[in-house]
Amino acid sequence: MITQDKIHSLYGLDVVDRDGDKIGEVGAVWNDAGGRPAWASVRTGLFGLNESLFPLQNADLRGDQVLLPFEKRTVKDAPNVDADHDEPLSRDEVDRLYQHYGLNWDETYRTYQAEDSYGYSSEGAHSSGYEGAHSSEGRAMTRSEERLNVGTETEQAGRARLRKYVVTEQEQVSVPVQREEVRLEREPITDANRGDAYAGPDFTESEHEVTLHAERPVVDREAVPVERVRLGKETVTDEERVGGEVRKERIEADFPDERGRRTLD
Repeated sequence: MITQDKIHSLYGLDVVDRDGDKIGEVGAVWNDAGGRPAWASVRTGLFGLNESLFPLQNADLRGDQVLLPFEKRTVKDAPNVDADHDEPLSRDEVDRLYQHYGLNWDETYRTYQAEDSYGYSSEGAHSSGYEGAHSSEGRAMTRSEERLNVGTETEQAGRARLRKYVVTEQEQVSVPVQREEVRLEREPITDANRGDAYAGPDFTESEHEVTLHAERPVVDREAVPVERVRLGKETVTDEERVGGEVRKERIEADFPDERGRRTLD
C-alpha cells in the first residue's frame, strides 16, 4: 500500500495494469478521514472529465509507474468521479468501488477507511497538482480552465494535370517569287551589226520562240519543338485564424474587512 509520504510523487505518473499495459495517468488522490491515502483516479482520455477510481491499498509504486493488480478493462469500467470538482467520496461510492474490485471490507479496514458517517471528510479530497490539499490547516479550491489545442492536418485540395491536343490555324506568309517576262528590244542598224543585218536573203519568213520561266510558292510542313511544359509543386504558407469557445472557472473570495469581494482569474 502506498503511504502518505508518497502522495506528492503520484500525480501524473503512468498507471499500468497487471499485464504492464498503460491505463492512463494519476489525476487525483483521496485521503480517508484519518488523512491516509485510500483511493486515486486515473485519466484515461485527453479531454474526458470523468476519471476512474482505483484502490491505493492494492497499488505498488515502482519508479515512475503505479502498478495495479487489476486488468485495464476492470479499471476503466470502475465507478468514476467528475475531475472538475473537488468533492469527498460518499459511503455509497466507496461501497460500489469495493463491490466492483471484489475487495474484502473487513472490520479492521472499515475502521481505517471510515472514521465518520460518510467515510471521507472534505479535507480528504484533493485534486492533482494542489500541494496544500494534504494539510488540514485550511480549505482550498482548484480553479480549472479549458485551452484550445490547435494543430493542422493535410487534406487533398485538388488535382492538376497536363493535356496536349492539336489545333489547326491559318498562317499567311509572304514569299518573294521571280518570273520572266517578254521584252521587245529594237536596235538601229549600225556599223557593229550591219554585217548580221545584210546577211541572208532580202526577204524571208521566220519565227523565233522565247521560253519564259516563273517561280511559284511551294508549301511544306514540318514539326518543330518550340518549348517544354511540366507541372511543378511548391508549398506556400498562409495564416488562418481559428477560434473556439473555452470555459474558465472564476473564484470569488469574500473578506470580512474592507477588502470586500475579490475575483481571482
